[in-house]
Amino acid sequence: MTISVAHAVEDARPMRGLLPLWVGVGIYVLFLLAGNRLLIDPDTMWQITVGQWISEHRAVPEADVYSFTMRGQPWISTQWLAQVAFAQAHAIAGWSGPVVLAASAIATTFTLLARFLSRRLSESTTLVFVAAALALTVPHLLARPHVLALPLMVAWVGGMIAAADRRSAPSFWMLPLMALWANLHGGFVFGLVLIAPVALDAVLSAEPHLRKSLVLRWAAFAAGALIASCCTPYGWNSLLASQKILALGSALPLIMEWRPADFGSLGALEICLLLGIGMALWRGIKLPPLRIVLMLGLLHMALSQGRAAEILALLAPIVLAAPLAKQLGGAEVSNPDAAPPAHGVLFASVALLLMAGTLAFASVHRFEPHTRGSPVEAVVALKKLNLARVFNDYDFGGYLIANGVAPFIDGRTELYGEKFFVDHNAASGLMEPENLFRLLNEYKIEATLMRTQSAATKLLDHIDGWQKVYADDIATIHVREHGAVHTVEPMVDPKPR
Repeated sequence: MTISVAHAVEDARPMRGLLPLWVGVGIYVLFLLAGNRLLIDPDTMWQITVGQWISEHRAVPEADVYSFTMRGQPWISTQWLAQVAFAQAHAIAGWSGPVVLAASAIATTFTLLARFLSRRLSESTTLVFVAAALALTVPHLLARPHVLALPLMVAWVGGMIAAADRRSAPSFWMLPLMALWANLHGGFVFGLVLIAPVALDAVLSAEPHLRKSLVLRWAAFAAGALIASCCTPYGWNSLLASQKILALGSALPLIMEWRPADFGSLGALEICLLLGIGMALWRGIKLPPLRIVLMLGLLHMALSQGRAAEILALLAPIVLAAPLAKQLGGAEVSNPDAAPPAHGVLFASVALLLMAGTLAFASVHRFEPHTRGSPVEAVVALKKLNLARVFNDYDFGGYLIANGVAPFIDGRTELYGEKFFVDHNAASGLMEPENLFRLLNEYKIEATLMRTQSAATKLLDHIDGWQKVYADDIATIHVREHGAVHTVEPMVDPKPR
């Protein structure tokens, strides 16, 4: 009987390491089936438009060429490579291209996460972490550049934490990850910042006589990472670009994804935090001091910025994996960093099945952006007016760029700056009504394209000098008309000019 059990365990070893594969397959299929959800953000449109511009001009933007308010002002796109990738995917396969590209990146992210965790923790614990990470990241998983950078973030942090767990330094072969990340998304700066605390954790955990050499190796790695991050068309300016976003100050809380966590109603973040705290109290989990610092830093980011919840979800399990494995029991492997058994035929078969399934599904299912909140018909009417200076709702900016209309403002908040953005928000929401009239006069606005239910739209309905020429459930157009007198509820002009 003992021999039979031993043979069974031996036969099961080749199957170890397949959990990440099935996690990746499941998540890819999930996001492919729900593909239109990846296209609900209007920013996807202007991201693809910028990617098309880069491909056509074979150059990266140095100044704004889209808006009429900031045209010619310095502006760089630290996401240029991701924008080109989405644009090329769209050119090849229509909207199916960005969906498949984004779903593939998301699946790769969770595959890497599951691979890192399953080599240290039990499969059940790994699945709990993966499920929690998925719940926290879903709101921000969209066909946008940051999604293409997520696999690099997990691989980068996973590589550094693995090195710290070994009381060693990361391999210099990781540096190309930083170079690629720096060309895909501005979040690479966060990867650079994490080097210091992870290095300190590795050094303090090492034997005293090894610390000096370890400090030098981590310092060399940090220097190499800094150099690699400058390997972009913009050089070191890519690093400086992140400062513009962080300098937006009071504008950031006005943007949905940058708002602090809201615990007014029970959500995924609160549930995960309460369960995590409960588990730590029940099992008496203890962490090394630097891991506590890392966890508190990730938690602070998630509480202060909604979009940082995905960083907490994906990186916290990596930080916790080794300490938890020692206290809760981990995977039954002698060397967690050893290469898993090869399953080349299986992987190739799964890849072919996914490709065939994707082609079959894309042939019968139409992927398209979510336009219920976009001013589709209003923009058609607006373009007939042939006007150049249009005051638009912030959420309409991406759609306007994609349709060849110069916006007043759009999702490139770092271009417009804190004051401009805050003034526009106060004007469109009538928090400061005088701002609306000041901006309309200062920028010689010829027409407005605002949400029909917005406060500014309702006010213009009753302001002399503005004629409502189009309205639907989503957007309303007012044109400056000096002879227009609105003493009663205005009628829609059936013949837009």
